[in-house]
Amino acid sequence: MKPTITILYCPKCGWMLRSAYIAQEPLTTFVNDIYGVTLVPSEISGRFSVAIDGEIIFDRKKEGRFPETKELKQLVRDKVNPDKDLGHSDKK
Repeated sequence: MKPTITILYCPKCGWMLRSAYIAQEPLTTFVNDIYGVTLVPSEISGRFSVAIDGEIIFDRKKEGRFPETKELKQLVRDKVNPDKDLGHSDKK
């Protein structure tokens, strides 16, 4: 079974559009490697995290910021397909 990415976001903070934008990156980049991306509105204000099959790979509160697109692609790649070349988004 392919992994599912879950983006937990705070709707009270207005982060739904940001979450949808962030969701399209792994959907496009990892089309053959993931089952899908699920957006989940948080009941706790200020929450924003990205998880793969329940394992949090990025937490806004812990990091003090939102993930950069390049960074998110690298984090997802490292979990779902470590050998995948990300081209210009790869670590240099």
